[in-house]
Amino acid sequence: MLRFPLKKAVPGPIDFLIVGLGNPGKPYENTRHNAGYLALDRLAGDLGCEIRRIRFKGLTGEARLGDQKVLLLKPTTFMNLSGQSVQEAMAFYHLPPERTLILFDDINLDPGRLRVRRKGSDGGHNGMKNIIYLTGSDQFPRVKIGVGQKPHPDYDLADWVLSAFSPSDRKALDPALDNAVHAAKLIVRGEIEQAMALFN
Repeated sequence: MLRFPLKKAVPGPIDFLIVGLGNPGKPYENTRHNAGYLALDRLAGDLGCEIRRIRFKGLTGEARLGDQKVLLLKPTTFMNLSGQSVQEAMAFYHLPPERTLILFDDINLDPGRLRVRRKGSDGGHNGMKNIIYLTGSDQFPRVKIGVGQKPHPDYDLADWVLSAFSPSDRKALDPALDNAVHAAKLIVRGEIEQAMALFN
């Protein structure tokens, strides 16, 4: 994938917010629930920006994607309170849900699979549930990143999503993160139908 040198933050207002969901801290790095963080980090590397400025109860970075100025946001509130961070950033920049893209994990998809949606329910995901609750809207475009289902029905869901990827699952995840970056770029450019056709 083409990489660009790091650029200074883009001045002026933000046109689009891109959020990667996850949990902060070393114990949660590379766990299934942090697929959104991983995808956002991949996008930041591709756009040549760093996600390190503390704002909106999260870590942020600014970049340009085509003619759009974008803010990349990693909420550091822990997953269940992600809406606090997202709502603050949306309010500050007066952004509607339709210009706020959410990247997050989905246990109903196999590792390596994506699902792009224009809007929808939380699907049982606690981060999305809190975002929808605090903003009062479910009109968020989203890219769901497959992390695989529990190995058996009795397995505790929290233990599963907070577990590390197996080597084979991580291998399947890697190209999916590149595809998530591609999908995010299409969505910001207003080409969500193409993203859905390519990756669903």
